Amino acid sequence: MNYNSALEHKVFKAISKVSDKNSERAFVIGGFVRDLILGRPSKDIDVVTEGSGIKLAKAAAKELGIKQVSVFKNFGTAMFKCGDLEVEFVGARKESYSRDSRKPVVEDGTLEDDQNRRDFTINAMALSLAKANYGELIDPFSGVRDLDLGVIRTPLDPDITYSDDPLRMMRAIRFATQLDFTISRESMDAIKHNASRLDIISMERIHIELNKIILADKPSIGFKLLLKTGLLEKFFPEMVALQGVEKRNGITHKDNFYHTLEVLENVCKKSDDLWLRWAAIMHDIGKPPTKRFHPQHGWTFHGHEDKGSRMVPKIFHRLKLPMDQKMKFVKKLVLLHLRPIALTKDIVTDSAIRRLLYEAGDDIDALMILCRADITSKNEAKVQKYLKNYDIVVEKLKEVEANDNIRNFQPPVTGEMIMKEFGIPPSKPIGDIKKGIKEAILDGYIKNDVEEAYQLMLKLGEEMGLKRIEH
Repeated sequence: MNYNSALEHKVFKAISKVSDKNSERAFVIGGFVRDLILGRPSKDIDVVTEGSGIKLAKAAAKELGIKQVSVFKNFGTAMFKCGDLEVEFVGARKESYSRDSRKPVVEDGTLEDDQNRRDFTINAMALSLAKANYGELIDPFSGVRDLDLGVIRTPLDPDITYSDDPLRMMRAIRFATQLDFTISRESMDAIKHNASRLDIISMERIHIELNKIILADKPSIGFKLLLKTGLLEKFFPEMVALQGVEKRNGITHKDNFYHTLEVLENVCKKSDDLWLRWAAIMHDIGKPPTKRFHPQHGWTFHGHEDKGSRMVPKIFHRLKLPMDQKMKFVKKLVLLHLRPIALTKDIVTDSAIRRLLYEAGDDIDALMILCRADITSKNEAKVQKYLKNYDIVVEKLKEVEANDNIRNFQPPVTGEMIMKEFGIPPSKPIGDIKKGIKEAILDGYIKNDVEEAYQLMLKLGEEMGLKRIEH
């Protein structure tokens, strides 16, 4: 099979020219070849040479008139950008591993050695850039066949492949999720057998692969595989705890693990925002520790939104996820995810809407996506009823926001104004007055207006025994 026409770009021609000149074979390998065969766009090109990757990168860049080449001497790699392509060069190598590290001992090797060390057959295919057989596919492990079959398989013994570098287990599940492929039975067995080896992998590496799974079109595929193989337990036991159904006095509750995956899939249909997807994953994370059984009421999970919200920072910290606004966004959505649902059950008051707008702020739209996604009943009539009620809540949100400008409001009277008016230093009465004004606005007793808020400030100050200063 020849892919000559796919390698028409000048970058491939330049690499071919300089590698032939140095009598060192060069190949395009890995993901670019895989995606080319699958018909998927790819801008990342990996080039392997039976020589020095750094020397080849510099020579190819010179041929192309590219000035900037990034060199990573410790890894023996180099890369440059050519238009919208990112090209990385490395010398062919063979690897050997010690039991307690995924960092291999690396030696110079041949193309065959390099293909042997690849993680999966579909990533071990190479295209020759030599003039003599330009564009020829070198596929020693039947990667094309596995692409046709939709199978993730390792080139060599999967038990050794995964034990040597346990991150490959996460990558197997990530590729199966992204490509909607199955993992071969031998590979599945080897992942289960080597699940404990994940302990030598840093959380940063794990969460990078996990985030790629979450950003896939159907991340539920990946989470089911992570659960089945025992990997999920290694880094996210709180999610594993959601799984299972308990029956007491003939009363059962739903399996919250699979409910969570349904909610996640529903969110994916509406948004590709990684952190909103994380909010979907975490929204019921507080249910296991708050689960109670009452003979009259059945199973309850009272306060799971508050408990779950408090669990978010701990989980993010352990997974080495960002502890910035992204974490706070997830924490907020977990805390508020029941609030709009409550508004669909009763007569919606302007006061309740104002309070939701105030607490959610600019995240109100994301919150509403999450809440709609949380309706997963098998009773279609019930789902439609709730969705209809949400439409009413959304219209009410728009109406109240237009009238009162609550979404990001700050009380119109500042602490400085209160101190100046009553001649007092920073103290508790200032916070009490500001809180009183905020509550009055949210309850609709006064408008979000400076004059009305100022008059209420004077009234509250007087009730506290504060004296105005003559200006």
